[in-house]
Amino acid sequence: MKIGYIRVSTQDQNTVRQEELMKSLGVDQIFIDRMSGKNTNRPELNSMMDYVRKGDTVVVESISRFARNTRDLLDLVERLIAKGVEFVSQKESIDTSTPTGRFMLTVFAAVAELEREYILQRQREGIAIAKENGVYKGRQPINHPDFLPVAKRWRGGEITAREAMKRLQMSPSTFYRKVREYHL
Repeated sequence: MKIGYIRVSTQDQNTVRQEELMKSLGVDQIFIDRMSGKNTNRPELNSMMDYVRKGDTVVVESISRFARNTRDLLDLVERLIAKGVEFVSQKESIDTSTPTGRFMLTVFAAVAELEREYILQRQREGIAIAKENGVYKGRQPINHPDFLPVAKRWRGGEITAREAMKRLQMSPSTFYRKVREYHL
C-alpha cells in the first residue's frame, strides 16, 4: 500500500499541490499535518507511523516536508525500515529500497539541514544589521485599551480566562504575560 505524508508549515498554506502529486502517484492513504516540521511530534505523522505495515511505501513530496534535520529524518526512516516499510521522496528521487537510495537520503538530509541553518544565520545577521541602523525595532507590544478592566473582571471571578482572552483577542501566553506585567 502507498501511504502519502503531506506537511505545510501553517494552517493558511495550501496542500493542493502535494495532494495532486499524491494522486498522480497512486497513493492509497494520505496523512496531512499543518504545522512546523521542527520536531517529529506531529499528530498526523504519529498516526501515519502507527498505521504503516510491512510492505507499505511512504511517499513524500520532498524530505523537507518529512523532517527538518538530519537526525529526525534518519530516525523516522530507520523506524520505517524496522517495520519493513520503504520511504520514497519524490523531489530528490530517493528510494530506501536500494543501498544508493539510503546513501542519498543521508546526503540530502545533511544538505537540507545545512540550508536551513544558513537561512537562520542570514536572518540573524540581517536583524543585527537592521538593529545597528535603527531600522529594526522588534515586534510592537500588544496594548489593548480594555485589558485592565477585562483582566480585573477575570481576576474577580466574573468571567473565565478563556472569555477574557476571547474579548481581548489574545493568546493565552500574551494574556498571562500581561497579567504578570500588571501584577494582577
